[in-house]
Amino acid sequence: MPSRAETLATAAASIRAAFSDGARRLREAKNPTPELDAKLLLRAAGGLSAESLVLRAEEALPDEAAVRFEHYLERRLSGEPVSRILGLREFYGRDFALNAATLDPRPDTEVVVEAALALFADRQPPARILDLGTGSGCLLVTLLAEFGGAKGIGLDLSQEALQLAQDNAERLGVRARADFVQGSWDVPLQGKFDLVVSNPPYIPSADIGGLAPEVREHDPVLALDGGADGLNAYRAIAATLNDRLAPDGVVIFEIGVSQDVAVIALLQEAGLGIDAERSIWRDLAGRSRAIAGFRSTAAHGRS
Repeated sequence: MPSRAETLATAAASIRAAFSDGARRLREAKNPTPELDAKLLLRAAGGLSAESLVLRAEEALPDEAAVRFEHYLERRLSGEPVSRILGLREFYGRDFALNAATLDPRPDTEVVVEAALALFADRQPPARILDLGTGSGCLLVTLLAEFGGAKGIGLDLSQEALQLAQDNAERLGVRARADFVQGSWDVPLQGKFDLVVSNPPYIPSADIGGLAPEVREHDPVLALDGGADGLNAYRAIAATLNDRLAPDGVVIFEIGVSQDVAVIALLQEAGLGIDAERSIWRDLAGRSRAIAGFRSTAAHGRS
């Protein structure tokens, strides 16, 4: 008996019909964004631009593309995220490749970039940037692209993640200004940094099993598990900041739900300044999503 993919290919369905069928199946499976997912998967399967998806809608979808689209749909119907299926995720307007060793970058993490751009808008741009737990390199590469004169280091325990981050840096044009180092949070590094960023593991260990399947089953546990209270990585990083940060340096952490008070306390215990107006950065839902600490308490005050 032929597979569904083979049947679709034999039927030579139009691009429009393939899209409609895919969106319907995703909708019936309670997918929250069936039309968007079907569109992205169909474009990737057929090598179609957004424009050609519309202009060529009545053309037959080539057999090879129909088979590929069906495989993509089956993976999406099983709960695999679109970004994992395609191996790409857009982050701050740039496409980043993913692999099994990296987190899937999410829009919430863009708050870290927005905070960095705002905090350096009225001062000398950072010359050296450190990204702790770089993963795909989305934070480091984006910041190097936005701060055109900066150089940076991405640190990660995973060699597989570091290789991908290096590839992303190469493809996005900042490789000459980026170095990548394998090691733990406190690995020795030369020199000081004007900006340190991190999206560390912050999910309490007991909460991992309750995460959405798209996260629990596809993001690496190493990048999720923050220990019993979710704060292990913040403690380890905070202990290194006096050695890492340049005078007037800034650290920006992404944080999880309701972790703002605890992370602020850790930064203050490490001797960093907290600014009442510039330390807490919120996501679109209004939740505290990033926390900034300042090496120079004289320059930024302390609350």
